[in-house]
Amino acid sequence: MGAVMTTPGQGRATEDTWMFPPADGWTFDQVKHLELPFDWELVDGVIVARGQTRFWHNRVRDRISDAQEAASIEPYSVVTKQCVMFDDRNTPKPDVIVFDPRKLDFFQLECVPAEKVALVVEVVSPGSRQDDRVRKPALFAEAKVPCYWRVELDRDQRLAVHEYWLNADTRSYFPAPMHPVHHGKLITEVPFPVEIDLEALVGF
Repeated sequence: MGAVMTTPGQGRATEDTWMFPPADGWTFDQVKHLELPFDWELVDGVIVARGQTRFWHNRVRDRISDAQEAASIEPYSVVTKQCVMFDDRNTPKPDVIVFDPRKLDFFQLECVPAEKVALVVEVVSPGSRQDDRVRKPALFAEAKVPCYWRVELDRDQRLAVHEYWLNADTRSYFPAPMHPVHHGKLITEVPFPVEIDLEALVGF
């Protein structure tokens, strides 16, 4: 039987050892310095590669972020592809987050604390369907993030935005009562009023 590679419980991961986490998993401080040839998240102490995304995904993500930035009100701020700190072994990286930056250090911030996040937006790709539809909503709801948007491209290559609100008692999401799924135009009041022409997000 072949030997199993292990890594000491203490010390930083390296480019040669990151794929062999210690028994308790890596912490963010042990891996944050890594220069890996792919984008990644830390899930239960394990480095998980984020799949390559297509042009449409990145353009939709950036245009949603731009629309939110333009509509945002105090105290909210908007950022893309920023890690969120749930604990030292779980730092997912949503496509877009809206968060409250008050009392955060602009120059020292590495991950946005989960309790500061008001909205998570995930644009679904073929390689992220399970994560975006199941695992991540459960994770963000457990952390009491008030709102979650799941952006999907349908068979007609039109966007559908599934809007979810938090049930704080059960720590689970439920479809937004007025507009659970947005087609053509997204209009919502939470976490701040915003109107987005979804058809304008798709195309060059």
